[in-house]
Amino acid sequence: MPGSEGGPPQQCGGPTRRFNIRRYHGKLLTKPSKAAMRRIRERLSTETHALRGANAEVLIAKLNPIIRGWAAYFRGVVSSEVFTSLDNHVWRLVYKWARHTHPNKPNGWVTSRYFGRFNESRQDRWVFGDRESGRYLTKFAWTRIVRHQLVIKGASVDDPALTEYWASRRRRNKPPLSPRLLSLLQGQHGRCPLCGTLLLHADQQPQSPQEWEQWLRAIRTAVRANALTAEPDGSQSDDPVAFRLTHVHCHRWRGGNEPRRPAVLAARGPSGPA
Repeated sequence: MPGSEGGPPQQCGGPTRRFNIRRYHGKLLTKPSKAAMRRIRERLSTETHALRGANAEVLIAKLNPIIRGWAAYFRGVVSSEVFTSLDNHVWRLVYKWARHTHPNKPNGWVTSRYFGRFNESRQDRWVFGDRESGRYLTKFAWTRIVRHQLVIKGASVDDPALTEYWASRRRRNKPPLSPRLLSLLQGQHGRCPLCGTLLLHADQQPQSPQEWEQWLRAIRTAVRANALTAEPDGSQSDDPVAFRLTHVHCHRWRGGNEPRRPAVLAARGPSGPA
């Protein structure tokens, strides 16, 4: 490979060979392996082809956890170019899906129906989405790259003197959740204001793209099922109502002992990725 040195790349990440470690222009870089990229491309292609005949909302609900899980796992290595390449691959897949769904419609009609600025926080008019529900397909490149920081020599998670050090590392490595959910979690230091315990237990991060996919799917399912709820914070102010996250069992227990509050709002972001 031009500009590379140090012999053939080293593959690591277990039997599935998830990473490629090699020197580029004298700098050692870790990237997703070609095998990992081939697997995710094949899976996305298979899932999209299998859902021909389904509506756009079903397709989005199927692909989003796969995209988020893979991007979350590889966000700690040099993945920007890979993410862009995979986004292009997904675009071609969903465009073919849309053309197959409406074979008698012109290209302009298809692109107008399924592509647009569905994600209002981004200046991207080529986002695939469902105009009826407002749901849209997330992109790999929307996942922020988080560089891995080396652990200081001799640091142990069991050392009580380093509790703040490990807590600081976890705060820097934010889970890839929606901006609204992250904002509420950070404002509450990740704890339920009623019982004081952690809202999400994620000390041990998922160790594979599949585990990330399952973890993110479980979090979003829990949020939708009100395992976490956002409720007015009870402050007396003329400002717009502020919300806080609580455990649903804490909310129910408190609700039986205190006067009723305004209706509970489900703790999820505005209409967006499924």
